[in-house]
Amino acid sequence: MYRFFSYRTTTIVLVALILTAVIYGFAAANTVPESGAGDGSGTISGYTISNISYTLLSTDPGKISAVSFTVTPTAGAGAANTVMAAIDTTWATCSNTGGSNWTCSFSAGSEPSVSAASTLRVVATE
Repeated sequence: MYRFFSYRTTTIVLVALILTAVIYGFAAANTVPESGAGDGSGTISGYTISNISYTLLSTDPGKISAVSFTVTPTAGAGAANTVMAAIDTTWATCSNTGGSNWTCSFSAGSEPSVSAASTLRVVATE
C-alpha cells in the first residue's frame, strides 16, 4: 500500500509554512517614519507653500526671472533642505535665502513668459 503523504514530505511542508509565517511577521512589523516630502500642484503633503512673489526680468518685464516663497513644514516634517520649482514646464534652481524662505531663479534664456504662465509647481524634501 502506498501512502499519499510521507513523514518527510509533511515535515518539509510544515517547516516551509512556519518559515513563511515568520518572514511575513517580520515584514509586517517594518515601519517607515513620517518624513517631509511632497510633490503636487495643489496641496503638498509635508509642506505649505505661502507668500509667493514673482520677480520680472529687468530687460523684458514680460518674462519671469525668479519666484520666491516660504516653505513651512506641516505635521511630522522637518525643515526643507532641497526645493525645486517650475512654472508650467520650466524648472528653476532654488536657494534658501534665510529661515524657510526660498528663491528660485530661472536660467538666462529659459525664463517663462508672464502671459503663458498658468501653474507653479514646487517640490520640497527634507
